[in-house]
Amino acid sequence: MPDFTVLVIFIPTFFLISLTPGMCMSLAMTLGMTIGVKKTLYMMAGEVIGVALVAILAVIGVASIMIQYPTAFTIFKVVGGLYLTYLGIKMWISKIYVELDTAIPLSSITPIKLTTQGFVTAVANPKGWAFMISLLPPFLDIAKPLPIQLLVLVFIIMISELICMLLYANGGKWLRQLLNKSDKAQWVNRIGGGLLVLIGVWLAFS
Repeated sequence: MPDFTVLVIFIPTFFLISLTPGMCMSLAMTLGMTIGVKKTLYMMAGEVIGVALVAILAVIGVASIMIQYPTAFTIFKVVGGLYLTYLGIKMWISKIYVELDTAIPLSSITPIKLTTQGFVTAVANPKGWAFMISLLPPFLDIAKPLPIQLLVLVFIIMISELICMLLYANGGKWLRQLLNKSDKAQWVNRIGGGLLVLIGVWLAFS
């Protein structure tokens, strides 16, 4: 089980990361507006499963390094922290714009296609892989059983993703208009970017 301090930092960090507009959130918003939130739940299920798979594979790949080469992991942690700091600064100065688009023709939507689309969108998202590889492993303690820690953190990620997609699907046009206003977008960016900078510094020098 991760330490309480780790969870206090991890939960809001990943919630804000999930809340930031991206491929999956834009898809949830689009489908929520066009086919309704109830049907969009199929897409959300596929996306959550895809995110969990990405998180597990990312950690498994890095975990072997953590166990066999502690010094290499320390270097990895510093590099990961600096990368998050870079992403935070980039978020601070950039503008959010939510695009409404979906690769699924609305006339041919089925539960299987929706679930598949959510899964593929999550797995094919390079930003998702970058976040998982750089952010997840440093929150793990190699002195404790890794499977239990990973299970808890992945569950938190899945819940965060689901809550944020529900917000986007239910928010629809209102949330899109809110985030596309320059002042509101900058506000969201600065909160998320500032948090990423703090977490990046913490990971690099802890």
